[in-house]
Amino acid sequence: MCVFAAPAVTATGAAASASTGLFGLGAAVSNQFLASLGLNLATGLVQRQAAQQQANAVYQSALIANQSAEEAFKNQQDGLAERLKEEKKSSAQEKFAANIQALQAKGKTIASERAGLTIDLLLADQERQAANFREAINQTMESASRQYSRDVKQYVAQRDTRRNQLQSNVNQAYSQIPSLAGTLLNVASQGLSTYGQLTALA
Repeated sequence: MCVFAAPAVTATGAAASASTGLFGLGAAVSNQFLASLGLNLATGLVQRQAAQQQANAVYQSALIANQSAEEAFKNQQDGLAERLKEEKKSSAQEKFAANIQALQAKGKTIASERAGLTIDLLLADQERQAANFREAINQTMESASRQYSRDVKQYVAQRDTRRNQLQSNVNQAYSQIPSLAGTLLNVASQGLSTYGQLTALA
């Protein structure tokens, strides 16, 4: 009869087996390693969450600031349009008054009962003066319209610059959020470094 006997486990061997931890490290050192790994992971995730919250806050601020910029632009444009409208109205009134004055002067000249070349010269001179005045009013209005266009372009540029800056702030904030893969890779790298240090001390 053949009997197989199991090898005896000594108390020393049992103690050695019980004291062996993760990756061949002692139990106490393994616990330190796992604690360090867990702490690094928790820190990385907390930092990632904080960066996400910060980016969200920047985004919400940018929305509010952009809305304010749009309202300011609209108010500026409305103000310019109202000013141009008033200038056009004033110019039309001036032109109408100039035409009335020209007609009155023409009537007076004709009523003076002058005849021949003299009255023709007077009437022509009055018409020339009235035409010059109307042309001056037209030029003033054209200048006002060009200034209006320049002012609108300036306000558009200011609004767009502000909008682009806000977008840049948002992009920068979101670019600061570590990726989950990057966070885990960083934790693994720190874990390897810690493992190496603990192995050297063991």
